[in-house]
Amino acid sequence: MVKILHALSLTTFVFHLSFTLAISTGRRVPTPPLPILPLPTYSQLKWQQREIIMFLHFGVNTFTGYERGTGHEDPAIFDPVGLDANQWVSAAVDAGISLMILTAKHHDGFCLWPSKYTDHSVKSSRWKGGKGDVVREFVDAAKARGVDAGLYLSPWDRHEPRYGHNLEYNEYYLAQLQELLTKYGSLREIWFDGFKNSSALNVTYYFTEWFSMVKELQSSINIFSDAGPDVRWVGNEDGAAGTTCWATINRTSLSIGNASIEGYLNVGDPRGTDYLPAECDVSIRTGWFWHKSQSPKKLSELLQIYYNSVGRNCVLLLNVPPNATGLLPETDVHRLKELRNALNTIFSVNLAEKCSMKASSQRGGKGGGFGPENVLDGDHLWTYWAPGDEDDGEDPWIEVRVADGGIRFNVVRIQEAVGLGQRIKRHEIYVNGKRIAKGTTVGHKRLHRLKGGVVQGSVVRIRISESKGLPLISSIGLHFDPFWQPKDGS
Repeated sequence: MVKILHALSLTTFVFHLSFTLAISTGRRVPTPPLPILPLPTYSQLKWQQREIIMFLHFGVNTFTGYERGTGHEDPAIFDPVGLDANQWVSAAVDAGISLMILTAKHHDGFCLWPSKYTDHSVKSSRWKGGKGDVVREFVDAAKARGVDAGLYLSPWDRHEPRYGHNLEYNEYYLAQLQELLTKYGSLREIWFDGFKNSSALNVTYYFTEWFSMVKELQSSINIFSDAGPDVRWVGNEDGAAGTTCWATINRTSLSIGNASIEGYLNVGDPRGTDYLPAECDVSIRTGWFWHKSQSPKKLSELLQIYYNSVGRNCVLLLNVPPNATGLLPETDVHRLKELRNALNTIFSVNLAEKCSMKASSQRGGKGGGFGPENVLDGDHLWTYWAPGDEDDGEDPWIEVRVADGGIRFNVVRIQEAVGLGQRIKRHEIYVNGKRIAKGTTVGHKRLHRLKGGVVQGSVVRIRISESKGLPLISSIGLHFDPFWQPKDGS
């Protein structure tokens, strides 16, 4: 019996040893490459995926016709008798917009909520007998439709007597910031700027204290300013990023209200130690506030802005100002719908989806999980093509191949797996061996609207000529834009 048990134990040992050896000598599952720092936060990734967000400039300027109020306006002039925040939100929803930012206080100091720290607010207006609260109606309407809300609280206050006294004014500003961040639910973006004209009183804004309090009260919110810390200004109000636009930058080189850094903000920095993507702000009209004499920009202009902002690794903040009645003008609402319908027409069909993919190499070899087919799935962030660590000295490339005939397109879309860091420095696009476009950065999204117009081909190759580490491409699209008719190839 002892011999039999000993034989069984030996057999069991040999079996386990064989199993362990089989596992240890088996093919390893390839792992993702190391990220390249700095990386975006979860909130930054969600913000970038919105692509278009809405600004709402509204206040006493809506009734005076000014762009920048004096601070001496009589609050009684504010009387939007037909105000309907639900109409604002419906227009945003129909345009595919998921975040709206309201000017709770502009430079004139008039507050769209009944702040207990000043009478220069809606409580001194004729609207609703002084019992109204625009901020409350705005955030409630947004929440009811599943739209996120954000607020802008201007640091420059031309009405408040404490402006010009550092300690007193900063305490006043922080008190109002606390009101907005504690009484109106969860916000997704808070908007700061450092603008003031040359004749304004000299005040030092305590941005460090402001930002710390914002994060204390709402940790998941994104803070926008020239210096972030979550979202940076693009450096102009034209809605245009640089043709090179890094989400990375050095925050130590930034300061709020400093005009000398606008070029740096526009381009970013490939050696930047901070992940701080850019937001492109522009108004649908000439002015930021509603003026009866103005009309919305043409669809062709808005499409150009989209390609120059979202198509260059940024988010577009499009201002749509309510009128003196308290409604978004029908012309503006119609133009928003036109823009959404145009974008759906262009990008709802990816002509590459029915094609086959080929690449110079892939991490882990065939079947390793990082093949070129990943660029055609529905995940534009966490599945991606990664070339092998060694590409035989050749620039890595990925190809779209058409089985029969060819495809006609005039827009090429490329997206990086930015969750592992922005990497691509230079790239080129070829159709049937002929170069049709070249560019630098890609980031979350790069759109090439081809200068020569529509091309037709059976092999479309994207070559990465320079990158920080391995380039990781999460999505590729070939699209047809019927609104794009370049003249003389320009």
